[in-house]
Amino acid sequence: MDIFFDPSILATLAVLAFSTTIRSVFGFGDALIAMPLLAMILGLKTATPLVALIAFTIATIILLSTWRSLKVRSAFRLIISTMVGIPLGIVLLKGVDERIMQFLLACVLLLFSGFNLSNLVVPKLKSEKSSYLFGFVAGLLGGAYNTNGPPVVLFASMRDWPPAEFRATLQGYFFVTGFMLLSAHALGGLWNQRVFTLYGLSLPVVIISIWLGSKLHKKVSPEKFRKAIHILLVLIAAMLLFKALSG
Repeated sequence: MDIFFDPSILATLAVLAFSTTIRSVFGFGDALIAMPLLAMILGLKTATPLVALIAFTIATIILLSTWRSLKVRSAFRLIISTMVGIPLGIVLLKGVDERIMQFLLACVLLLFSGFNLSNLVVPKLKSEKSSYLFGFVAGLLGGAYNTNGPPVVLFASMRDWPPAEFRATLQGYFFVTGFMLLSAHALGGLWNQRVFTLYGLSLPVVIISIWLGSKLHKKVSPEKFRKAIHILLVLIAAMLLFKALSG
């Protein structure tokens, strides 16, 4: 059978096209969308390194065109504190049920985004110092369950960054942490011919989706952008709740 007509290949490309477009528009969300779907299509051992490679590629391409909007100090604080949290997260993995952590994270996201969508007044973070706490929590969750994104997105949202800075700074953060993750996958023996074949086939789709997402991003007003972020966080929280309660 021609590889391009393999149903699993076509399904993989469709998932990556959608998840990459979401990431390009909002700056996050691709892994949380793609991982559960690709794990069912390809299996976890292939989906995990493939999604990491795609995510790093997305961060690199977006960062090349948006680096002027990058909040370097904020990204640096988040990265350093994440690096501290990752080893403890690996220890946490051995002692705490993943479903408990997913449930707690989902509840925090639902409460925060629910308040914002209901137009109630939600306290904003006035200081960048809290980035250390959010980065540390991201490291804990990243080291334990590969879900470091939501705490960082939550911090950026509570700081009320403009869309351009929001998107660029997240890419700076994901670029560095993504490189660390790729190194771990390489050392762990997760890279193989199948992963690189799928990555090569996916690249044209990913590049087109990044371009499309960048065009859509420019058409979204700051107010609509914030609302869309909170809707996306609610959807991600719902996915985490489903995983926690059904696992």
